[in-house]
Parts: sequence; C-alpha cells; structure tokens
Amino acid sequence: MAIRTTHVGSLPRTAELLDANSRKKDMGEQMFAQVLQKSVNDVVSRQYEIGIDWVNDGEYGHAMTESLDFGSWWSYSFSRFGGIELTDEPSELAPPAPGSKITLVDFEDRRDWQDFSDVYADPSSAVLPHSWKRNADDGGSIAPVLPVITGPLTYTGAEAVRQDIDGLVTALDANGIDRRDGFIAAVSPGSAARLHNAYYANDEEVVQACAQVLREEYLAITQAGLSVQIDDPSLAESWDQINPAPSVEDYRRYIQVRCDAINAALEGIDPAQVRLHLCWGSWHGPHTTDIPLREIVDNVLTVNAKYLSFEAANARHEHEWTVWDGVDLPKDRVLIPGVVGHSTNVVEHPELVAQRIGRFVQIVGADRVIASTDCGLGGRIHPSLAWAKLNSLAQGARLVD
Repeated sequence: MAIRTTHVGSLPRTAELLDANSRKKDMGEQMFAQVLQKSVNDVVSRQYEIGIDWVNDGEYGHAMTESLDFGSWWSYSFSRFGGIELTDEPSELAPPAPGSKITLVDFEDRRDWQDFSDVYADPSSAVLPHSWKRNADDGGSIAPVLPVITGPLTYTGAEAVRQDIDGLVTALDANGIDRRDGFIAAVSPGSAARLHNAYYANDEEVVQACAQVLREEYLAITQAGLSVQIDDPSLAESWDQINPAPSVEDYRRYIQVRCDAINAALEGIDPAQVRLHLCWGSWHGPHTTDIPLREIVDNVLTVNAKYLSFEAANARHEHEWTVWDGVDLPKDRVLIPGVVGHSTNVVEHPELVAQRIGRFVQIVGADRVIASTDCGLGGRIHPSLAWAKLNSLAQGARLVD
C-alpha cells in the first residue's frame, strides 16, 4: 500500500525571499524574479526529496515580509482585485442579504476571543501573530482596517498568477515532476468576500462578485495543467465570527451560498483538478467555539472538488475522524486529512502519523486517502519545525500497512 502525501500550501520562506519581498520595488523586477524562481525551485526540490508526492510553490507568490504571518493566504488577493482601496477610514462589513439572519462581526468581537479576552490581550500568550496588527501593503499582512470595496470588483492579477504558474512549472520540470502532481492555492469567493464594503448591496452580492473575479485565477491555474486548491476557512471559521451564535440551520444556509459560489467559479473545470481546503482558522487560539464538522459536512460535499482537505490532527478536531463513518462519501471523492499540525511545536511521531492515516484508510480505503497537514505551515511555526513535520508526515505514510 502506498499512501500519497501532500500539504496544505504555505511553506516557510527563506530569509533571502523575505528580504526580497521587502525590497521588491527597489531591487527591480528582473532581480526579484530571479530570487523568487530560485526560491520556488529550492522549495519544490525539498518537498520532492522528503517524499511529498503532490507539491506546490510553497505559496511563495503570496508575499510575506516576515517569517510570522498568518494572513498571506488571503491578503495576497488585495493586490489582484480591482475595486478595493486601502484606507484608514472605518467601514462596515457587507450587510446580510434579504431574509438572512447572519451578520459577521470584526475579529476582536468573535465569541472565542470574547470568552478568552484575557488570553488574547496578553502578548505573551502568542495566540495572535503580531502581523495581525500591521497595515496591509502590496498583498502583505492583515490590516487593522481591512481593504474596502469601493467599486465593482475586477481581476487584475493575470500577470501575478501567470508568474505563480510559470514558476511552479519551471520547478516541476527541473525536478522531473509531472504537472498533475503540482498545485497552486487560491482564496475562495467566500473567504475573499470578508472585506469591508462600500459598494455592494449585501453580502451575497459580494460573494457572487468574488466568484466571478476568482474564476479567472482558477481557470489560469487549471488550464496550465495544474490543480487549484481553493482555501475556504469561511465555511467553518465564520461560525465563530457570528455573535451571538446563529442556529445551525441558518448557518448552513449561509455557507451554502459560499459553496454555490465556488461551483459557479469552477463551472467547466474538471473536479479532478480541484482541491477544497476546509479549516477553522489557523491562529493558535483556544477554538472552543468551532462548529463541529458533522454539522456542515453535507454542505462542503456539494462543492465540485474531487479532493477535500481538512484539519484532523489538532487537539480540537482530531476526534472528528469518526464523522466519516456516517457520511455517504461519493465514490469519486478523495479525503486529504491533516495528520500533522501547525498549532503545536511538538513534532508528531511517524507511528502516530501512520495511526491517524490508518483511521481514514479503514473507512474509505487507501486509494481515497492522501495524507497532509492541518493547515499551511509557513508563517505559523518555526521553519525547522515545519520541515521536520513534513518529514514525519512522509515517514508515517510509508509505515501504513
């Protein structure tokens, strides 16, 4: 039995790449492109040498200027969307659609943050990255005031995504890896829509506009023969961003709008080239107000993606592997459970990794399981630990009987 391996996307940036991102405007496009391509070549080679089967560019095209950055998976899109402005002026999140009872609150008003306000207020607790507090600039980190939608959303990222694609393809070719074993991560419509809004009538209009914009990115990636991973924490994480808590029924209706938007953006794209990543947010907090997987799994499975990536290794969600015993998983679907985590510095033992993989193998079969990480490792834990965890992941997959 050979269990394939992958990871969620973000990998540690080198000091050279972080410095280049900081000095991009000064160093010139050609020199920056050379540094970026070398970095992508190296990160693909390292994944391949460890034994990761389905590799990516480390999300190196999603700019980070510091090694700790929880937000680049999303904030990269700020520089690829027309119709938004960075401003210090306060603004509102998009209002709910007519008939909807769902309204998101700002990050500091989340229920988990309210329940543990002393923890979140204590800088020594390290549950929040300091990058959360910085201003967004050129696709950098999450801003204290989010970018505001001031006009119709358009896609301006054609050149940027082409650079991502060319960089990964070049690195794959250099390592003799088939394009079908390469993927590029892209934000989902629902997650992209968590912008402040001064243009659209309601939340649903924002989500639909984001779907039409991001379709261009998904098409570019898949037409190049690569797979696209759609990062959508909004499906699970938004539950905590609604205060007071809604009914499960209302929330399911809310996230179905987001699932439908993904499908609209994927129209005509082969589901075999699509990975959907589901998580409850990657910050290192208590997560006591996370919605259980069993409450939303049916919604998630309506997305036209062959592969489903989800957290299954951390202390809050590892127990949910049993959910899949009661799910009628379509025969064309493949599970990508996280079997090593981003939320602890402890490096998982390969035998534990093998045990975690084995749970899913027993339920759906070895040919429908790809072992992965809970979330992106880059920007969330020390680089040495990230690579040690990927090594443990590959070793554990080889131990599965």
